Amino acid sequence: MEWLTLYKGGTGEIEEKKSRFIATLEPVSSEEEAADFVARMKKKYWDARHNCSAYIIGTGGERSRCSDDGEPSGTAGRPMLDVLAGEGVTNACVVVTRYFGGTLLGTGGLIRAYSAAVKAGLGSCEFIRRIPGTAVTVRCDYNDWGRVQSLCARKGYGISDIRYDSAVEAVIVSDSTCDPEADITDATSGKAKIGDAVPVVYCADRDGAFIAMT
Repeated sequence: MEWLTLYKGGTGEIEEKKSRFIATLEPVSSEEEAADFVARMKKKYWDARHNCSAYIIGTGGERSRCSDDGEPSGTAGRPMLDVLAGEGVTNACVVVTRYFGGTLLGTGGLIRAYSAAVKAGLGSCEFIRRIPGTAVTVRCDYNDWGRVQSLCARKGYGISDIRYDSAVEAVIVSDSTCDPEADITDATSGKAKIGDAVPVVYCADRDGAFIAMT
């Protein structure tokens, strides 16, 4: 199972009948972090009519919550949450700040405006995919290290924690459906020393490039 999260938050703004809707998004990993973010946005935009919010947390979006913050029930928080869920984004919190322009938008207008604001904010964010995987430590001589690097480039494996001394030692990270131990053994004709596989979660951008291990 893969899940999409924010790497960096962002902001977006729309205007509807002179009302300004400012969407601010931030990565969060707990409900406490989400509550803190919402509080900070309310303090920053203290003079706004509304600061509506929504968040989704968990690899499967197990925890979610939304608030209309004074708007008619179901016209702000729920549509905002639906946009996050529709994009498949988790561990994210969004606050949409509304500066009232003097014209009532009605139920449908509010739903469309808050949804559009979240989409505008998402457009300025950076995303990563988090992928269940395995990590193995490999140690080999310098000649075989070139073969390991070629293997990783061909298979899309990640390389981290490289150390050079009398030999080369590194951590190789791959998707949990792959078998890096067998691949490395084959590439080095069994000469590389390979540690036990350890379950990890690694991060990749939308093109699948390796970013970091967590």
